[in-house]
Amino acid sequence: MKSYLFSPGPVMVEEPVRAALNHYDICHRSPEFEALYADIQQKVLRLFEADETYCSVVISGSGTAANEACLSSVFEQEEEALLLSNGEFGERLYEILGKYQIPTTNLTFGWGVLPDLDRVEKALKDNPKITYICMVFHETSTGMINPVGEVGQLAKKYGKRFFVDCVSAAAGEHVDVLKNNIDLCTSVGGKCLGAYPGAAYVCGRESLISALTPELGRNVYLNLAKHYRIAKKCNQTPNTPNVTLFWALDAALDWTLDRETLDGRIQRYRECSGILRNGMKEMGLRFLLPEEQMSSTVTSVFLPDGKNVADFVAGLAQDGYTVYPGKGKYLEMNMFQVATMGAIYPDDCRKFLEVLQKHI
Repeated sequence: MKSYLFSPGPVMVEEPVRAALNHYDICHRSPEFEALYADIQQKVLRLFEADETYCSVVISGSGTAANEACLSSVFEQEEEALLLSNGEFGERLYEILGKYQIPTTNLTFGWGVLPDLDRVEKALKDNPKITYICMVFHETSTGMINPVGEVGQLAKKYGKRFFVDCVSAAAGEHVDVLKNNIDLCTSVGGKCLGAYPGAAYVCGRESLISALTPELGRNVYLNLAKHYRIAKKCNQTPNTPNVTLFWALDAALDWTLDRETLDGRIQRYRECSGILRNGMKEMGLRFLLPEEQMSSTVTSVFLPDGKNVADFVAGLAQDGYTVYPGKGKYLEMNMFQVATMGAIYPDDCRKFLEVLQKHI
């Protein structure tokens, strides 16, 4: 029985993406790989709606690997970070910053609570050592879209760099690094782009990344300067990459940017989420967030009283549908999450609602 992944990664993929895994074997130190990598780099810029002042690199690893490559590579001694955290993945950024002993002002707002921009501005005024504002675009643990554009304007006003974790946002939302004044951001193939886990990527201002040195980086493998320098020199990676996943990443970028178009994909995700939300609302289910704060792809939903979320998730899985149980305190509140990332279409959502009705 086919399993439908209504979960925020890994996701179901289109057939050309799956077929790309069967590409004939090539050596990563070959002109063919270098041409592939150069092509991917340009497509990643299009995904983030960047211009020629930005560059990109691909890092073999999860989205967290890309985040760690950035945050471990950009801070000089005595420089500090301002972190805005309102969910699990904001907390993960804090863990990374702490591991590399980067002094951090951690503004926490509570899971599912929008950041208070007045508090952000006060922190910037109070601490001139802050050089980077760091935050998550789409906080997957709640499904919330954070006010990236407004924070980007504060970064511009106070002359700060702006790092954004776009792991669950790229290809599902308009990241638009220019409009949102984003200096450095990350994502990965196995989320909204509809590729596989394990091929992450970084997009950032070339003026910023080109000024980094390998010595500044506090990690060997996840060293952004090393990745940039060898990519710039010869479209290569500093260590052996997961070559097979590069082919799949390239196929997913082609599907998203040229066949479906970025606008088309985001609209499909919104249509699918709308079908699910309307259907679940008709069933009397309650959402964690008001609709205007929800992402295009993830909906956090509370089960009726008396329902056990573990039994509910297991029951759906037996019927061929995968959803996520809630994280943190929301697990105890019997919350589950349903996502429309990857190769999910309106008819899939209608069928899901029919199955969901049996389990509510």
